[in-house]
Amino acid sequence: MLLTFFLFGSAYAEQWVVGNFSGLSPSAEIPEQWEPMTFRNIERHTRYELVGDNGDTVIQAVSKNAASGLIRELRFDPREYPWLQWSWKIDSVLEKGDVGRKEGDDYAARIYVAFAFEPENSGFWQRMKRKTANAFTDKEIPGSALNYIWANKAPQETIVPSPFQEKSMMIVLQSGNARSGEWIGEKRNIVEDYKRAFGEQPPEIIGIGIMTDADNTGEEVRAYYGDIELLE
Repeated sequence: MLLTFFLFGSAYAEQWVVGNFSGLSPSAEIPEQWEPMTFRNIERHTRYELVGDNGDTVIQAVSKNAASGLIRELRFDPREYPWLQWSWKIDSVLEKGDVGRKEGDDYAARIYVAFAFEPENSGFWQRMKRKTANAFTDKEIPGSALNYIWANKAPQETIVPSPFQEKSMMIVLQSGNARSGEWIGEKRNIVEDYKRAFGEQPPEIIGIGIMTDADNTGEEVRAYYGDIELLE
């Protein structure tokens, strides 16, 4: 874990660098702690690679009728590091994207935050479904998730459940092509966003990921991701 300290007025803020892409060479491999995040029955995967952009190294994602992500497994209490910040850029949104429909559930760019499953707060059928799912993987399956997305046309700050997973909430940060081609810095309070989305305090975070997908719309899209950091 890489920790650095920054001075804001008279107080120090502790920073956890989750994705230090700018410190790498554009010809390097993606760091091994960023693992592929793939999905059952989706054979075409988004291509992720380190590239140079105006003198900085960033991750470029290219998706052609494909879907997959990269995720870094972590475990921490989000109250210790409630602020998540990153930068991103897209070439364009997906024309057929629609946050409310399975057929349009694709996004040019997405930051994914996975939270631990809490059996004591889950019903019998949720626990049984999870037990079945665990039989097919050795990875920890999230109990809930926040998805910060760059949508096609949904209004900014819209919060809706994924059409595929009710415990995966979509939060629209950017929408449309007005700022396509421009690097945008984002900073979000994960704890407050989780409470807004789910109406309760968040459990532990177990992973943070990036994802660009176009499998439902069948289109092609390109996005870029800069460094990802957590702050106290």
